[in-house]
Amino acid sequence: MQRLLLLQQLSTNPNFDVAIIGGGATGLGAAVEAALKGYRVVLLEAQDFAKGTSSRSTKLLHGGVRYLAQGNIALIYQALHERGVLLNNASHLAHPLSFIVPTYSWWDTMLYTVGLKIYDALAGASSLGPTHHLSSKLIKSRYTHLMAYGLKGGVQYWDAQFDDSRLAISLARTAQSLGARVINYCPVQSLNHQDGLVKGLNFQDALTQSNYTINAACVINATGVWVDDIRNMSPHSKNSSLVSASQGVHVVVDHLFWPYDEALLIPKTSDGRVLFVVPWMGHVILGTTDTPQSDLLLEPKPTLEDVQFILQQVAPYLNKAPRIQDIKSMWAGLRPLVQANSHQKTGATSQISREYFIGVDSSRLVTITGGKWTTYRVMAEDVIDRCIQEGFLPKPPQNKSTTHLHPIKGLSSDAPTPDRVRYAVQNEMALSVEDVLARRSLVLFLEAGLAIQLAPQVAQIMASEGIADPRLDEFVALAKKYMAEYLAG
Repeated sequence: MQRLLLLQQLSTNPNFDVAIIGGGATGLGAAVEAALKGYRVVLLEAQDFAKGTSSRSTKLLHGGVRYLAQGNIALIYQALHERGVLLNNASHLAHPLSFIVPTYSWWDTMLYTVGLKIYDALAGASSLGPTHHLSSKLIKSRYTHLMAYGLKGGVQYWDAQFDDSRLAISLARTAQSLGARVINYCPVQSLNHQDGLVKGLNFQDALTQSNYTINAACVINATGVWVDDIRNMSPHSKNSSLVSASQGVHVVVDHLFWPYDEALLIPKTSDGRVLFVVPWMGHVILGTTDTPQSDLLLEPKPTLEDVQFILQQVAPYLNKAPRIQDIKSMWAGLRPLVQANSHQKTGATSQISREYFIGVDSSRLVTITGGKWTTYRVMAEDVIDRCIQEGFLPKPPQNKSTTHLHPIKGLSSDAPTPDRVRYAVQNEMALSVEDVLARRSLVLFLEAGLAIQLAPQVAQIMASEGIADPRLDEFVALAKKYMAEYLAG
């Protein structure tokens, strides 16, 4: 993935079938889908791949236990199937994970046992393991860190865990291997129109400030919570808002607070949601929150209130509960939530599921937003199919999607050794210390203090690989905001 070579190729051959704006889960998935169908594909990401929402998940592949109460069986079934697909196609990045749900009343024990057995049954052949009722005696003996007072029993069920930002990098490499041009740090400046229809776009290389023009039969806007910024580049835009944002905060603490291979599901928080205590790469993730957010910041900030909420909700379930000073890293991500009646607000013909939206406006700009990592492949398949149905793309010889059978290329996350750092620069378009320590090796998300310690060495190695400015000072300033001390400031 030699970035300079890719940009040179764009200068000499700027004509494509599909131009995708946004290098998160959905955009990268769409690039793989389109390239596998034989289309000429280019994808442009304004920052680094998965810089936004796609690197800030709870690291879970799941069908959505909470949808059982809503009766949304179809959505659960689809997500559980896709969970199995991803486990097969990216076994180096995803694995099954067992969950424990403690119950403190006989009614809850029965309710969750029956509900989670239904959840597992919906997985069918994709089931990862049986759902069991657990006696209070067994739980107390096996999970000694769990609060035992009042415990009536519990349920064990299965979902899966994955490495979100590494999966994004792997999807970029997979798309590239299929012939797609996939480039980071290339923000789109404007859309090109002919007779009122989108025919391409203009973008800038953020490193050199060089400007480029792309011609494309179909332009897909897959920029998550920022889709309205791209939509408003169209002269036909009604300047209406398609999505609202919800901020999810996670904190990471030492594994000693929950030293088990199984995750803990807290079934009902004070605001009626679920909360997870998840073992992850030798640490434990606690989260997440769900707070409306109007400021669409590229680097959203965890608030003291959100962090305190997580710690307060976890405390009644653990014999020794973590405190703010125990936090090793914390981060926030913005979820794009599709607003009701989106097609009426935008003037777009639309396809809306419970979780995602695909719309085509009068200028033929295709927008997709919403959803979650587990169903990224279905979203990608749907948006490319929509482009074909609208007549923007010719039907390919192999019209049926085959991404469910296609392995995802790339490596699992590893410690940032010198050879790892060099590999990230040479093969994965890592252009800054943040790229390496946040999304190629995940150190920032695990332990911000350690990331600061490693940063000078990483910058030095990157400089030796020809990265003129690995932005060391910028990274150190960012990493400090992932530390608990930042909340006091």
